[in-house]
Amino acid sequence: MKTKEQKNNNGKVVQVIGPVVDVVFEEKLPEIFNALEVMIGEQKLVLETQQHVGQGMVRAVAMGTTDGLQRGSEVIDTGSPISTPVGKETLGRIFNVLGEVIDGKG
Repeated sequence: MKTKEQKNNNGKVVQVIGPVVDVVFEEKLPEIFNALEVMIGEQKLVLETQQHVGQGMVRAVAMGTTDGLQRGSEVIDTGSPISTPVGKETLGRIFNVLGEVIDGKG
């Protein structure tokens, strides 16, 4: 979890090739497997960092469609990997790869 003193690590999309997205970061590179978030219109797209390419750039894989994603779009490093909830409340529930409920039970 980020504290109030920590600021977001932001980057910009520089290349999109199908589900592969290259993002350049000015300050600190996200760790491998960190989740990155980018907005496409009103929808949030989650990316997973896979490789440090060099010169402040990372290569990430999209966990959804990249249709409409443009160069220059702002990307936020969440500072943690993609995770799913666990516990008694999740037994018998259906989640997608991002840990979001998809069984329609609220």
